Amino acid sequence: MLKKIPMNNFFTRALTGIVFVIVLLGAILLNQYTFYSLFIIITILGLWEFYRLNSNERHKPQKYFGTLIGIVLFITSYIEASRDVIFPFIMVIYGLGFMVFIFEIYRNTEKPFVNIGLTLLGIVYVALPFSLLNFIAFPDLTLYHLTIERYQPHILLGMIYMIWINDTGAYLVGSKFGKTKLFERISPKKTWEGSIGGAVFALIGAYIISIYYKDIEMMDWFIISGIVIVFGTLGDLVKSLLKRSIGVKDSGTILPGHGGILDRFDSIIMSAPFVLIYIVFKFHYFNIINH
Repeated sequence: MLKKIPMNNFFTRALTGIVFVIVLLGAILLNQYTFYSLFIIITILGLWEFYRLNSNERHKPQKYFGTLIGIVLFITSYIEASRDVIFPFIMVIYGLGFMVFIFEIYRNTEKPFVNIGLTLLGIVYVALPFSLLNFIAFPDLTLYHLTIERYQPHILLGMIYMIWINDTGAYLVGSKFGKTKLFERISPKKTWEGSIGGAVFALIGAYIISIYYKDIEMMDWFIISGIVIVFGTLGDLVKSLLKRSIGVKDSGTILPGHGGILDRFDSIIMSAPFVLIYIVFKFHYFNIINH
């Protein structure tokens, strides 16, 4: 049977969930500027949350410097993706990464490379995946033969829908039928039955999405769904591993009843890079070979 949730907590979760969905989908659907504004805020809050969880007073400079680098990374990726500017994004990542090392030279600390590792981990785990969302929201126009607007968020929306469908299906099926633990050491409540149920729901969702969003072929949606099923689940496990390693229940309290930014975006953080890799190889690399 489904676990009973206290009514006050249920209403808090429900209200927060409704507002969260309205704000997220509204910002993505409205235009590229609301998308940009929302996700740069999410990036900042996610970085702040990560560094707060993994640092203390001695690591305050890492918190500020890592967040600043994350902001620059997101802005750079947005400019390159939205303006089709020939800007070497990978070189920006490389340069900003080494700025972390240079920054530590001028600080007198006992464990400089621990500080460097902490700063870089926040950038890689939080800032980089959110920055890559820009390239999913601004795909190559060869995917959209009849449009001239660069901002085309359908693939991003489809990915988010499938993550939600997968999570909801896994929760419902796992709560009712779950017996075989998926990864008990890290997440005792996750079961294979729930994961399989979530996967079935996500694949059905991919079919429905392909009917309305014809930007890519149905098979592409099924493949993206498979990516989401695997890496969305792994993203949840990674976040659980992080929280278990530092002994906290939620990554934050910014979303009442739902936890923090990392709690809500863990699957997106892990899925986005691999969805983008598929898009790039399918529609750029293989298209070049075929032509």
